[in-house]
Amino acid sequence: MNKYFLLITFSCFLQFSAVILSAQNIIVTYKESTEDFPNPERGFYVPREVYASNFIPLNATVLKNYRTNEQNHGNAAYKIFSTLCMREYVLDIFRDKPLSEAFLKGIETDCAAAREAGVKLIIRFCYINKTHPGDCPDEYKICPPYGDPPKKIVLQHITQLAPVFKKNADVIAVLQEGFIGIWGENYYTDYFGDASDNGVKRIMDSSWRDRNDILRALLDALPKDRMVQVRTPQIKQKFVYGAGADVLSKAIAEKDAFNYSDKARIGFHNDCFLASPDDYGTFDDYGSSSSLRKPANEILRKYFMEDSKYGPVGGETCDDTFSPQNDCDGAQKEMAAMHYSFLNTAYNNNVNNDWDSGGCIQDIKLKLGYRFVLRNASCPSEVKAGSDFNFVVHLENIGYASPYNARAVQIVLRNKTSGEKFFILCKADVRFWFTGKIEWKENIKVPENIPAGDYELLLNLPDKYSSLSSMPAYSIRFANENVWEEITGYNKLNVVIKITK
Repeated sequence: MNKYFLLITFSCFLQFSAVILSAQNIIVTYKESTEDFPNPERGFYVPREVYASNFIPLNATVLKNYRTNEQNHGNAAYKIFSTLCMREYVLDIFRDKPLSEAFLKGIETDCAAAREAGVKLIIRFCYINKTHPGDCPDEYKICPPYGDPPKKIVLQHITQLAPVFKKNADVIAVLQEGFIGIWGENYYTDYFGDASDNGVKRIMDSSWRDRNDILRALLDALPKDRMVQVRTPQIKQKFVYGAGADVLSKAIAEKDAFNYSDKARIGFHNDCFLASPDDYGTFDDYGSSSSLRKPANEILRKYFMEDSKYGPVGGETCDDTFSPQNDCDGAQKEMAAMHYSFLNTAYNNNVNNDWDSGGCIQDIKLKLGYRFVLRNASCPSEVKAGSDFNFVVHLENIGYASPYNARAVQIVLRNKTSGEKFFILCKADVRFWFTGKIEWKENIKVPENIPAGDYELLLNLPDKYSSLSSMPAYSIRFANENVWEEITGYNKLNVVIKITK
């Protein structure tokens, strides 16, 4: 094959890339893009709370607009694209009875709207989202009774929700533990151990076991490929190692990551991110039957940093008074160290808007979660049908985290003349494409039945679920110029190879 002919052919595809031939190999380099664009299961999310007593379903047109139209939310000074909607269901009329069929169908309606819109849901359930003030010992004057129901009711509701979760897991990005306490944040609670000054100021072993029963029920209610976020790192420690576990309990190891065991399916949501030195108690040791509540900020921060590499991390800011970490440098270091994939765009905007005025909001928008950049690729210029095909791709994840849900990685061979496509499933697991440089090497087999001809080489990272796998909105886009195909959801490797018989 004439190498000059090849170079002319490639130049049609590689306006922003460089191609050379070396020992019958094609080597392509790619140009990074700084464009902000939507990508699945990451970024700033839009919160949409709903009361069971006044259920207003999600609207697919509105949700799609979040994804496709860069816009402000709440009092945000900055605009975002959003592929995530935080859906909090307030079960205000079900504190002493089963969930109704109408309510369960309402959740399914929301999931259908998300699916149509090309977005996913972060889901949480709670029973009360309002505080009850009064003359009580709590420093914030949040007083009992708080309004959450006993374990029996919660477990009954989770049992009812399980079929809904399993039927609609495709559009559930992650489930937050919820259920316990005001806002579902597992703190101010009537039945699961009150660690505030209103109660015994710690969580006894019996209450930790009750909390573990709720978390176990949620993990069982979801398919194995979906995760649950908990409010504090100690909640995971007490679940994995038992009610008596201390704060020195070890984080998950990489060898156990993403293996669908219960301990590998628990991430974190910090709903007072950067609010104080300990994020308003997020990193406290809440004690046990044999130990008092005490600070554990340094120890639990280290645990969080290590464990969070292998699961979903998100949350929201809640107070703008803690200036040492609200500046751009401190905030970005914290997000990177703790592997943040998503944050609330609409609360607390006093904090988020500091990042806008400080000049780093664009970086944060780009780096929440994963952001994959192709650097260069190498592959043969010609290959025989049915034979092995070796390629090397150098890329970089410049985001704060890797994807937390599994998805396929496919090489697509598309005939230049007929447009016929052949999909080859790769062994790569994007959940292990952590922040930093990545060398991806694979040896794949070209299909026996592929016709001879010239084929474009493309990369497809679709959703794992067949209901979404052909929808471009759910495919991962690489941050490069002249690579993304919006109509197909493929990333062009800007290579044409010759298949022979």
